[in-house]
Amino acid sequence: MTNSKAKGIHYGYVIVFCCCLMMGIDVGLSVSCAGIFYSPVSDSLNIPFDSFGLYMSIMFIFSSLLLSPMGEIMTRWGARRTLTISSVVLGLDMLAMGFFNSLWQFYVAGAVMGTSLASLLYLSFPTLVNKWFHSKVGLMIGICSAASGIGGIIFNPMGGWIIDTWGWRAGYWVFGGIVLFIVTPLIGLLLRNSPEEKGILPVGYIEASHDKKRENAGLAEGVAYKDALRMPVLYCLVAFAFILMACSTFNLFIPKYVVSMEFGIENSSLAAAAVMAGVTGGKLALGWINDRNCAVGVVVTTLFGVAGLGLLIFLGHTFPAILCGAFLFGWEYAGCTVQTAMLTSHVFGRKDYARIYAIISIALAAGGGLASGAWGFIAAETSFATAFTIGCVLLIAGCLIGLYSLAVARRLNKGGL
Repeated sequence: MTNSKAKGIHYGYVIVFCCCLMMGIDVGLSVSCAGIFYSPVSDSLNIPFDSFGLYMSIMFIFSSLLLSPMGEIMTRWGARRTLTISSVVLGLDMLAMGFFNSLWQFYVAGAVMGTSLASLLYLSFPTLVNKWFHSKVGLMIGICSAASGIGGIIFNPMGGWIIDTWGWRAGYWVFGGIVLFIVTPLIGLLLRNSPEEKGILPVGYIEASHDKKRENAGLAEGVAYKDALRMPVLYCLVAFAFILMACSTFNLFIPKYVVSMEFGIENSSLAAAAVMAGVTGGKLALGWINDRNCAVGVVVTTLFGVAGLGLLIFLGHTFPAILCGAFLFGWEYAGCTVQTAMLTSHVFGRKDYARIYAIISIALAAGGGLASGAWGFIAAETSFATAFTIGCVLLIAGCLIGLYSLAVARRLNKGGL
Protein backbone atom coordinates (compact mmCIF):
# COMPACT_ATOMS: atom_id res chain seq x y z
CA MET A 1 0.00 0.00 0.00
CA THR A 2 1.46 3.34 -1.07
CA ASN A 3 1.98 6.28 1.21
CA SER A 4 -0.72 8.97 1.27
CA LYS A 5 1.91 11.55 0.29
CA ALA A 6 2.59 10.03 -3.10
CA LYS A 7 3.05 12.46 -5.97
CA GLY A 8 -0.07 13.95 -7.53
CA ILE A 9 -3.49 14.68 -6.11
CA HIS A 10 -4.54 12.22 -3.45
CA TYR A 11 -7.68 10.31 -4.46
CA GLY A 12 -9.31 11.44 -1.22
CA TYR A 13 -9.87 14.81 -2.84
CA VAL A 14 -11.72 13.10 -5.70
CA ILE A 15 -13.95 11.57 -3.04
CA VAL A 16 -14.59 15.05 -1.60
CA PHE A 17 -15.48 16.21 -5.13
CA CYS A 18 -18.04 13.38 -5.39
CA CYS A 19 -19.46 14.29 -1.97
CA CYS A 20 -19.76 17.92 -3.08
CA LEU A 21 -21.64 16.79 -6.19
CA MET A 22 -24.09 14.80 -4.09
CA MET A 23 -24.60 17.58 -1.55
CA GLY A 24 -24.48 20.50 -3.98
CA ILE A 25 -26.64 19.05 -6.74
CA ASP A 26 -28.62 16.02 -5.53
CA VAL A 27 -29.40 17.53 -2.10
CA GLY A 28 -29.30 21.11 -3.39
CA LEU A 29 -31.95 20.51 -6.05
CA SER A 30 -34.25 18.28 -4.00
CA VAL A 31 -34.08 20.05 -0.60
CA SER A 32 -32.46 23.50 -0.89
CA CYS A 33 -34.60 24.42 -3.94
CA ALA A 34 -37.85 22.75 -2.86
CA GLY A 35 -39.42 26.00 -1.66
CA ILE A 36 -39.49 27.69 -5.08
CA PHE A 37 -42.03 25.11 -6.28
CA TYR A 38 -44.52 25.60 -3.44
CA SER A 39 -46.44 28.58 -4.83
CA PRO A 40 -46.45 27.65 -8.55
CA VAL A 41 -47.44 24.01 -7.96
CA SER A 42 -50.10 24.75 -5.34
CA ASP A 43 -51.57 27.57 -7.47
CA SER A 44 -51.52 25.51 -10.67
CA LEU A 45 -53.19 22.42 -9.15
CA ASN A 46 -55.43 24.35 -6.72
CA ILE A 47 -53.76 22.70 -3.73
CA PRO A 48 -53.33 24.54 -0.40
CA PHE A 49 -49.61 25.29 -0.07
CA ASP A 50 -49.54 23.89 3.47
CA SER A 51 -50.97 20.58 2.25
CA PHE A 52 -48.51 20.49 -0.63
CA GLY A 53 -45.62 21.11 1.79
CA LEU A 54 -46.46 17.89 3.61
CA TYR A 55 -44.54 15.95 0.97
CA MET A 56 -41.35 17.33 2.53
CA SER A 57 -42.53 16.16 5.96
CA ILE A 58 -43.02 12.70 4.50
CA MET A 59 -39.54 12.89 3.00
CA PHE A 60 -37.91 13.69 6.35
CA ILE A 61 -39.95 11.04 8.16
CA PHE A 62 -38.91 8.32 5.73
CA SER A 63 -35.29 9.47 5.97
CA SER A 64 -35.38 9.19 9.76
CA LEU A 65 -37.00 5.74 9.66
CA LEU A 66 -34.50 4.43 7.13
CA LEU A 67 -31.25 5.84 8.56
CA SER A 68 -30.40 2.70 10.49
CA PRO A 69 -31.25 0.17 7.74
CA MET A 70 -29.56 2.33 5.10
CA GLY A 71 -26.41 2.33 7.22
CA GLU A 72 -26.51 -1.47 7.22
CA ILE A 73 -27.04 -1.51 3.46
CA MET A 74 -24.11 0.85 2.92
CA THR A 75 -21.89 -1.36 5.07
CA ARG A 76 -22.92 -4.46 3.11
CA TRP A 77 -23.05 -3.03 -0.42
CA GLY A 78 -20.44 -0.31 -0.06
CA ALA A 79 -20.86 3.45 -0.42
CA ARG A 80 -20.28 3.47 -4.19
CA ARG A 81 -23.15 1.15 -5.10
CA THR A 82 -25.53 2.49 -2.43
CA LEU A 83 -25.05 6.16 -3.29
CA THR A 84 -25.16 5.60 -7.06
CA ILE A 85 -28.46 3.73 -6.82
CA SER A 86 -29.82 6.39 -4.45
CA SER A 87 -28.92 9.09 -6.97
CA VAL A 88 -30.69 7.18 -9.76
CA VAL A 89 -33.82 6.86 -7.63
CA LEU A 90 -33.75 10.56 -6.74
CA GLY A 91 -33.34 11.65 -10.39
CA LEU A 92 -36.22 9.45 -11.57
CA ASP A 93 -38.38 10.69 -8.70
CA MET A 94 -37.85 14.35 -9.64
CA LEU A 95 -38.51 13.65 -13.33
CA ALA A 96 -41.77 11.97 -12.37
CA MET A 97 -42.86 14.96 -10.26
CA GLY A 98 -43.07 17.03 -13.42
CA PHE A 99 -45.95 14.79 -14.61
CA PHE A 100 -48.02 14.82 -11.41
CA ASN A 101 -51.54 16.20 -11.18
CA SER A 102 -52.69 15.03 -7.73
CA LEU A 103 -51.54 15.72 -4.20
CA TRP A 104 -51.19 12.04 -3.25
CA GLN A 105 -48.63 11.60 -6.03
CA PHE A 106 -46.35 14.19 -4.42
CA TYR A 107 -46.73 12.39 -1.09
CA VAL A 108 -45.56 9.13 -2.68
CA ALA A 109 -42.68 11.03 -4.30
CA GLY A 110 -41.74 12.43 -0.89
CA ALA A 111 -41.49 8.92 0.53
CA VAL A 112 -39.27 7.82 -2.37
CA MET A 113 -37.15 10.94 -2.03
CA GLY A 114 -36.70 10.29 1.70
CA THR A 115 -35.49 6.78 0.94
CA SER A 116 -32.74 8.06 -1.35
CA LEU A 117 -31.78 11.04 0.83
CA ALA A 118 -31.24 8.85 3.90
CA SER A 119 -27.91 7.91 2.32
CA LEU A 120 -27.22 10.95 0.11
CA LEU A 121 -27.91 13.61 2.74
CA TYR A 122 -27.11 12.02 6.10
CA LEU A 123 -24.64 9.18 5.58
CA SER A 124 -22.59 10.05 2.49
CA PHE A 125 -19.91 12.59 3.35
CA PRO A 126 -19.48 11.81 7.09
CA THR A 127 -18.83 8.14 6.27
CA LEU A 128 -16.57 8.73 3.28
CA VAL A 129 -14.53 11.63 4.69
CA ASN A 130 -13.75 9.70 7.86
CA LYS A 131 -12.50 6.76 5.77
CA TRP A 132 -10.39 8.80 3.38
CA PHE A 133 -8.94 11.43 5.74
CA HIS A 134 -6.92 11.16 8.94
CA SER A 135 -6.24 14.90 8.93
CA LYS A 136 -8.33 17.88 7.78
CA VAL A 137 -11.47 15.89 8.63
CA GLY A 138 -13.38 18.88 10.00
CA LEU A 139 -12.40 21.09 7.07
CA MET A 140 -13.46 18.48 4.52
CA ILE A 141 -16.78 17.87 6.27
CA GLY A 142 -17.38 21.63 6.30
CA ILE A 143 -16.63 21.89 2.59
CA CYS A 144 -18.89 18.96 1.69
CA SER A 145 -21.69 20.26 3.89
CA ALA A 146 -21.36 23.78 2.50
CA ALA A 147 -21.82 22.44 -1.03
CA SER A 148 -25.58 22.15 -0.46
CA GLY A 149 -25.68 25.90 0.14
CA ILE A 150 -23.66 26.61 -2.99
CA GLY A 151 -26.10 24.44 -4.91
CA GLY A 152 -28.97 26.48 -3.52
CA ILE A 153 -27.28 29.75 -4.49
CA ILE A 154 -26.82 28.54 -8.08
CA PHE A 155 -30.01 26.61 -8.67
CA ASN A 156 -32.67 28.68 -6.84
CA PRO A 157 -32.41 31.62 -9.28
CA MET A 158 -32.00 29.22 -12.19
CA GLY A 159 -35.06 27.27 -11.09
CA GLY A 160 -37.06 30.45 -10.60
CA TRP A 161 -36.22 31.55 -14.16
CA ILE A 162 -37.18 28.14 -15.59
CA ILE A 163 -40.49 28.20 -13.70
CA ASP A 164 -41.24 31.75 -14.85
CA THR A 165 -40.34 30.92 -18.46
CA TRP A 166 -41.56 27.35 -19.01
CA GLY A 167 -43.51 26.43 -15.89
CA TRP A 168 -42.97 24.30 -12.79
CA ARG A 169 -43.15 21.00 -14.68
CA ALA A 170 -40.11 21.97 -16.74
CA GLY A 171 -38.34 22.88 -13.51
CA TYR A 172 -38.74 19.36 -12.16
CA TRP A 173 -37.72 17.82 -15.50
CA VAL A 174 -34.55 19.91 -15.74
CA PHE A 175 -33.59 19.23 -12.12
CA GLY A 176 -34.27 15.50 -12.44
CA GLY A 177 -32.25 15.35 -15.64
CA ILE A 178 -29.27 17.04 -14.00
CA VAL A 179 -29.31 14.48 -11.16
CA LEU A 180 -29.83 11.49 -13.44
CA PHE A 181 -27.56 12.30 -16.38
CA ILE A 182 -24.75 14.37 -14.83
CA VAL A 183 -24.29 13.56 -11.14
CA THR A 184 -25.15 9.86 -11.15
CA PRO A 185 -22.66 8.79 -13.87
CA LEU A 186 -19.87 10.81 -12.25
CA ILE A 187 -20.28 9.33 -8.78
CA GLY A 188 -20.71 5.86 -10.28
CA LEU A 189 -17.42 6.22 -12.17
CA LEU A 190 -15.34 8.09 -9.58
CA LEU A 191 -16.54 7.02 -6.15
CA ARG A 192 -14.56 4.41 -4.21
CA ASN A 193 -15.47 2.90 -0.85
CA SER A 194 -12.08 3.18 0.87
CA PRO A 195 -8.38 3.94 0.25
CA GLU A 196 -7.68 0.19 0.27
CA GLU A 197 -9.54 -0.13 -3.04
CA LYS A 198 -6.96 2.21 -4.59
CA GLY A 199 -4.02 0.66 -2.76
CA ILE A 200 -3.22 3.88 -0.93
CA LEU A 201 -3.34 5.26 2.60
CA PRO A 202 -5.76 7.97 3.82
CA VAL A 203 -4.83 11.63 3.61
CA GLY A 204 -2.70 12.57 6.61
CA TYR A 205 -1.91 8.99 7.59
CA ILE A 206 1.38 8.83 9.48
CA GLU A 207 3.38 5.84 10.62
CA ALA A 208 2.90 7.19 14.10
CA SER A 209 5.79 8.16 16.25
CA HIS A 210 5.56 7.70 20.01
CA ASP A 211 4.28 11.26 20.40
CA LYS A 212 1.73 10.84 17.62
CA LYS A 213 0.45 7.63 19.17
CA ARG A 214 -0.02 9.42 22.47
CA GLU A 215 -1.83 12.29 20.73
CA ASN A 216 -4.14 9.95 18.82
CA ALA A 217 -4.90 8.00 21.97
CA GLY A 218 -5.99 11.20 23.66
CA LEU A 219 -8.26 12.11 20.77
CA ALA A 220 -9.92 8.71 20.93
CA GLU A 221 -11.01 9.24 24.56
CA GLY A 222 -14.60 10.04 25.36
CA VAL A 223 -17.88 8.59 26.58
CA ALA A 224 -18.79 5.00 25.68
CA TYR A 225 -22.05 4.53 23.77
CA LYS A 226 -23.70 2.47 26.51
CA ASP A 227 -22.80 5.12 29.08
CA ALA A 228 -24.05 7.95 26.85
CA LEU A 229 -27.47 6.31 26.60
CA ARG A 230 -27.86 6.68 30.37
CA MET A 231 -26.80 10.35 30.44
CA PRO A 232 -29.56 13.02 30.42
CA VAL A 233 -27.26 15.35 28.45
CA LEU A 234 -27.62 13.05 25.42
CA TYR A 235 -31.31 13.85 25.31
CA CYS A 236 -30.52 17.53 25.68
CA LEU A 237 -28.52 17.24 22.46
CA VAL A 238 -31.39 15.35 20.84
CA ALA A 239 -33.67 18.28 21.74
CA PHE A 240 -31.07 20.77 20.45
CA ALA A 241 -30.80 18.95 17.11
CA PHE A 242 -34.57 18.63 16.83
CA ILE A 243 -35.08 22.37 17.42
CA LEU A 244 -32.39 23.42 14.94
CA MET A 245 -33.75 21.19 12.18
CA ALA A 246 -37.36 22.11 12.91
CA CYS A 247 -36.57 25.81 12.59
CA SER A 248 -34.39 25.27 9.52
CA THR A 249 -37.48 24.13 7.57
CA PHE A 250 -38.66 27.75 7.51
CA ASN A 251 -36.40 27.78 4.46
CA LEU A 252 -39.17 25.96 2.58
CA PHE A 253 -41.68 28.74 3.32
CA ILE A 254 -39.59 31.87 2.85
CA PRO A 255 -40.31 32.00 -0.93
CA LYS A 256 -44.06 31.71 -0.21
CA TYR A 257 -43.71 34.40 2.48
CA VAL A 258 -42.00 36.73 -0.02
CA VAL A 259 -44.83 36.20 -2.52
CA SER A 260 -47.38 36.86 0.24
CA MET A 261 -45.67 40.22 0.84
CA GLU A 262 -46.52 41.08 -2.80
CA PHE A 263 -43.06 40.49 -4.25
CA GLY A 264 -42.73 38.35 -7.40
CA ILE A 265 -41.49 34.79 -7.91
CA GLU A 266 -38.08 36.02 -9.08
CA ASN A 267 -37.73 37.99 -5.83
CA SER A 268 -38.77 34.91 -3.87
CA SER A 269 -36.02 32.97 -5.65
CA LEU A 270 -33.48 35.66 -4.70
CA ALA A 271 -34.56 35.37 -1.07
CA ALA A 272 -34.10 31.60 -1.25
CA ALA A 273 -30.64 32.17 -2.71
CA ALA A 274 -29.84 34.59 0.15
CA VAL A 275 -30.68 31.81 2.62
CA MET A 276 -28.28 29.50 0.79
CA ALA A 277 -25.59 32.20 0.86
CA GLY A 278 -26.00 32.33 4.64
CA VAL A 279 -25.89 28.53 4.79
CA THR A 280 -22.67 28.38 2.80
CA GLY A 281 -20.85 31.13 4.67
CA GLY A 282 -22.27 29.92 7.97
CA LYS A 283 -21.03 26.36 7.57
CA LEU A 284 -17.47 27.45 6.88
CA ALA A 285 -17.50 30.15 9.58
CA LEU A 286 -19.11 27.92 12.21
CA GLY A 287 -16.45 25.29 11.64
CA TRP A 288 -13.76 27.91 12.27
CA ILE A 289 -15.61 29.30 15.33
CA ASN A 290 -16.16 25.88 16.88
CA ASP A 291 -12.49 25.01 16.61
CA ARG A 292 -11.93 27.89 19.02
CA ASN A 293 -15.05 28.03 21.20
CA CYS A 294 -18.07 25.74 20.87
CA ALA A 295 -20.20 27.91 23.16
CA VAL A 296 -19.77 30.88 20.82
CA GLY A 297 -20.82 28.61 17.96
CA VAL A 298 -24.03 27.70 19.80
CA VAL A 299 -24.84 31.37 20.42
CA VAL A 300 -24.08 32.45 16.84
CA THR A 301 -26.10 29.60 15.33
CA THR A 302 -29.24 30.23 17.35
CA LEU A 303 -29.24 34.01 17.78
CA PHE A 304 -28.41 34.71 14.13
CA GLY A 305 -31.50 32.64 13.36
CA VAL A 306 -33.54 34.74 15.80
CA ALA A 307 -32.21 37.94 14.22
CA GLY A 308 -33.05 36.72 10.71
CA LEU A 309 -36.60 35.72 11.59
CA GLY A 310 -37.01 38.98 13.51
CA LEU A 311 -36.18 40.99 10.39
CA LEU A 312 -38.80 39.05 8.44
CA ILE A 313 -41.40 39.67 11.16
CA PHE A 314 -40.85 43.41 11.61
CA LEU A 315 -39.34 44.61 8.30
CA GLY A 316 -40.75 42.14 5.78
CA HIS A 317 -42.39 44.93 3.79
CA THR A 318 -38.95 45.98 2.48
CA PHE A 319 -37.09 43.63 0.18
CA PRO A 320 -33.53 44.55 1.35
CA ALA A 321 -34.56 43.62 4.90
CA ILE A 322 -35.95 40.32 3.61
CA LEU A 323 -32.61 39.54 1.95
CA CYS A 324 -30.69 40.40 5.15
CA GLY A 325 -33.07 38.33 7.25
CA ALA A 326 -32.84 35.39 4.86
CA PHE A 327 -29.04 35.53 4.95
CA LEU A 328 -28.89 35.59 8.76
CA PHE A 329 -31.43 32.78 8.97
CA GLY A 330 -29.12 30.75 6.73
CA TRP A 331 -26.61 30.59 9.60
CA GLU A 332 -29.18 28.75 11.72
CA TYR A 333 -29.77 26.37 8.83
CA ALA A 334 -26.00 25.83 8.63
CA GLY A 335 -25.89 24.86 12.28
CA CYS A 336 -28.05 21.78 11.65
CA THR A 337 -25.08 19.89 10.24
CA VAL A 338 -22.10 21.77 11.65
CA GLN A 339 -23.15 22.84 15.14
CA THR A 340 -24.87 19.60 16.11
CA ALA A 341 -21.81 17.60 15.01
CA MET A 342 -19.38 19.86 16.87
CA LEU A 343 -21.54 19.99 20.01
CA THR A 344 -21.76 16.19 20.06
CA SER A 345 -17.98 15.95 19.74
CA HIS A 346 -17.37 18.46 22.54
CA VAL A 347 -19.80 16.78 24.92
CA PHE A 348 -19.08 13.09 24.25
CA GLY A 349 -15.64 13.03 22.61
CA ARG A 350 -14.60 10.62 19.85
CA LYS A 351 -14.68 7.22 21.54
CA ASP A 352 -18.11 6.19 20.19
CA TYR A 353 -18.85 9.33 18.22
CA ALA A 354 -20.37 7.64 15.16
CA ARG A 355 -22.91 5.61 17.15
CA ILE A 356 -23.87 8.53 19.37
CA TYR A 357 -24.21 10.92 16.43
CA ALA A 358 -26.50 8.42 14.67
CA ILE A 359 -29.06 9.12 17.41
CA ILE A 360 -28.64 12.87 16.85
CA SER A 361 -29.14 12.36 13.10
CA ILE A 362 -32.46 10.66 13.72
CA ALA A 363 -33.52 13.72 15.75
CA LEU A 364 -32.48 15.95 12.84
CA ALA A 365 -34.57 13.99 10.37
CA ALA A 366 -37.54 13.79 12.74
CA GLY A 367 -37.42 17.53 13.40
CA GLY A 368 -37.53 18.26 9.69
CA GLY A 369 -40.32 15.77 9.13
CA LEU A 370 -42.63 17.12 11.80
CA ALA A 371 -41.95 20.83 11.39
CA SER A 372 -41.96 21.14 7.60
CA GLY A 373 -45.68 20.40 7.63
CA ALA A 374 -46.52 22.06 10.94
CA TRP A 375 -45.20 25.50 9.95
CA GLY A 376 -47.39 25.49 6.85
CA PHE A 377 -50.52 24.80 8.86
CA ILE A 378 -49.61 27.42 11.49
CA ALA A 379 -48.97 30.04 8.81
CA ALA A 380 -52.21 29.18 7.00
CA GLU A 381 -54.34 29.26 10.16
CA THR A 382 -52.68 32.34 11.70
CA SER A 383 -49.86 34.13 9.86
CA PHE A 384 -46.23 33.79 8.89
CA ALA A 385 -45.36 36.25 11.67
CA THR A 386 -46.85 33.88 14.25
CA ALA A 387 -44.90 30.92 12.87
CA PHE A 388 -41.66 32.93 12.81
CA THR A 389 -42.25 34.12 16.39
CA ILE A 390 -42.65 30.54 17.60
CA GLY A 391 -39.40 29.74 15.79
CA CYS A 392 -37.61 32.55 17.65
CA VAL A 393 -38.79 31.21 21.00
CA LEU A 394 -37.63 27.69 20.10
CA LEU A 395 -34.21 28.95 19.01
CA ILE A 396 -33.69 30.83 22.27
CA ALA A 397 -34.59 27.61 24.11
CA GLY A 398 -32.13 25.76 21.88
CA CYS A 399 -29.39 28.24 22.76
CA LEU A 400 -29.93 27.62 26.48
CA ILE A 401 -30.00 23.84 25.97
CA GLY A 402 -26.74 23.93 24.01
CA LEU A 403 -24.95 26.05 26.60
CA TYR A 404 -26.27 23.85 29.41
CA SER A 405 -24.95 20.75 27.62
CA LEU A 406 -21.48 22.27 27.39
CA ALA A 407 -21.60 23.21 31.08
CA VAL A 408 -22.48 19.60 31.95
CA ALA A 409 -19.60 18.39 29.77
CA ARG A 410 -17.18 20.69 31.57
CA ARG A 411 -18.35 19.40 34.93
CA LEU A 412 -17.87 15.84 33.76
CA ASN A 413 -14.45 16.80 32.38
CA LYS A 414 -15.48 15.43 28.96
CA GLY A 415 -15.52 18.63 26.92
CA GLY A 416 -12.85 20.32 24.85
CA LEU A 417 -11.78 17.19 23.01
